[in-house]
Amino acid sequence: MNKLELLRKEISSLVKEGVCIAFSGGVDSSLILKIACEEGIKENKKIHAVTFETKLHPVSDVSISKRVAMEMGAVHTIITINEFENEAILKNPMDRCYQCKKSLFVNLSEFAKENNLKYVLDGTNGDDLNTYRPGIKALRELGVLSPLAKFGITKEEVRTMAKELGISVASRPSAPCMATRLPYNTEISIELLERIDKGEEFIRKLGFPVVRLRLHNDIVRIEVDKEDLPKLLESKDKILDYLKGLGFVYITLDLEGFRSGSMDIYLDIK
Repeated sequence: MNKLELLRKEISSLVKEGVCIAFSGGVDSSLILKIACEEGIKENKKIHAVTFETKLHPVSDVSISKRVAMEMGAVHTIITINEFENEAILKNPMDRCYQCKKSLFVNLSEFAKENNLKYVLDGTNGDDLNTYRPGIKALRELGVLSPLAKFGITKEEVRTMAKELGISVASRPSAPCMATRLPYNTEISIELLERIDKGEEFIRKLGFPVVRLRLHNDIVRIEVDKEDLPKLLESKDKILDYLKGLGFVYITLDLEGFRSGSMDIYLDIK
């Protein structure tokens, strides 16, 4: 039995007792939702997809998740949460991800109970287990199930499966929490994150599907895929004008290109 078959068998068994899925509209949670909806039809079960509307996630998550959930026939719910009500999160500590995940999934667990859904699922994949992801501890504490991680399904394998199943966001780049653009123990503000989000969206619309603006005090470090570096330099004047208009001072291009978790390079984590 291949990994996709194992995944389908696992999700099918869970659907029978009711599931809700933490749904960002990204490829990982979309794969889980797609299979759950297909199995839900067989079992005559409604599948609930729940999207968090928060201050720390890209604005585009909500609109994309609405569209994809509708494509799959899921019952879509949006839960609005303001993480900034937790003053500790504003300080961006090293365990920020744990605190955020705990807050989000406590709410999702309550939603599941209110709707008589036995299981809460998320899209944590096999690769996530090999990087600094303190939020996984919160998922485990709350009993959230991560079928992709259970079977060691990597991001690349997720994309392959998503394409096979005709999922519209199979090639969508990852869109992690906006706080990952700041070094740990750097004060977070809504105004700052909004500026970063606008800057990334501007560059994205110039033809760069993967872009991060990492902020180091007055210095903005632009990350795009390495093969896109020459193309970005061709657009440097437009980018400089726009980012300076947002109030950024020193604007640099990271010659190593995009790499996930680049703010974690110096962490001594075992």
